[in-house]
Amino acid sequence: MTKLIERARAVALGILKPTQRDLEYGLGLHREAVVCDAYGFAPRCAIDGDALAAAIEAGASDATVQDLIEEMHMTRCVVDARQREEFMAAWEAAGVTCIVQNAGEESQAPLTLMKRLARFTYVADMLPDFCSRAATPDAIVRAKAEGRHCFYFSGNGVPLPGEWRSVEEELGAVRLFFQLGIRMMHLTYNRRNMLGDGCAEPANAGLSDFGRAVIREMNRVGVIVDVAHSGWQTSLEAARASERPMVASHTVCGALNAHCRSKPDAVIRAIVETGGYVGICWVPAFLGGAGDISSLLDHVQYAACAFGAEHVALGSDTAYTAAAEAEEWRKVPPRRAQRPRWESFWPPNDPLFDPQWNRPEQQQSLAWTNWPLVTVGLVQRGFSDDDIRRILGGNVLRVARAVLPPIPEAQVPNRPSAANAPA
Repeated sequence: MTKLIERARAVALGILKPTQRDLEYGLGLHREAVVCDAYGFAPRCAIDGDALAAAIEAGASDATVQDLIEEMHMTRCVVDARQREEFMAAWEAAGVTCIVQNAGEESQAPLTLMKRLARFTYVADMLPDFCSRAATPDAIVRAKAEGRHCFYFSGNGVPLPGEWRSVEEELGAVRLFFQLGIRMMHLTYNRRNMLGDGCAEPANAGLSDFGRAVIREMNRVGVIVDVAHSGWQTSLEAARASERPMVASHTVCGALNAHCRSKPDAVIRAIVETGGYVGICWVPAFLGGAGDISSLLDHVQYAACAFGAEHVALGSDTAYTAAAEAEEWRKVPPRRAQRPRWESFWPPNDPLFDPQWNRPEQQQSLAWTNWPLVTVGLVQRGFSDDDIRRILGGNVLRVARAVLPPIPEAQVPNRPSAANAPA
């Protein structure tokens, strides 16, 4: 266990103060459960500062540099033994079976969405004994039984060609990305798009006619509708439009902290009525309160009491970052200031950028590797073992099974036995 992980554990334990009985019981329950991060990120490797500096000095464009940074964060665990060791240690410490992985950058452009998908496919293909791509919920359960980890891929946007010749042609990439392994898609990010309003839009205008067509296609194909970043009205109308369970994979309860990334009770209730769940995220500014692990547990407890534990999950929306990251960045020459990306849209003076919500003890108590201590916290709060298993991963599996189309049983043709085969 690295010093980063040990420090984060100590901070969280200092807040929770569990009895020895609760600590041991919670850790044991976590070890045996199928644990699914309803929306998260694989441990991030450190960049290669020398390689990045060389690219900048060679005149690489801002877009190329950004691509290279993502490539390093996501795939150096394959090519660098030290990074691979830390990547594996962090995932093991978290005790997470499956990450519903952000495998598509915030966009609707198919090529942009494909880059992260390619990178995490590469990681799974190259480290198959440690982590795999799960195409079905049963594959997640098998990974747990075999002592491995896995990804269940999500995209931060619905892929659209943007040619706008017809609704049907515009929807064609949804099935293509499903076939590539994407099992969940955001309807919107923070801005308004052709589907509906994102959570940061002041108008809160709701779902478009085209957005309804997208939901019908996602329902038909078997892709989970995710409204985590969608506006409240868009989320409400999406829930009413969906004929299959849908989710807000990483959000918080607006009744406790009405941040734009939260969902009010009326929206959560509408999601629950589809058979879906809300995944509680681990971002201090969204949680409010103390902005630490105790606040996270407050949101879980509120949602479970108000809507039932069978409709609550944990979507961390956070990641472990390798210890060498800061050291590697010191090798990189300063870059000119860049304008905020189109998708990086937040309301003015959003608490996310307020230092009071970015204190080290908050971040450390909510470290991704502290998943086992969240389970300990649920034990302390009096949740039953069955409800804890539902919250840790059972609800993610249930919704995934409900949305994924069944594969018909195939009749295997009779083949001649070896003894009767022609010579």
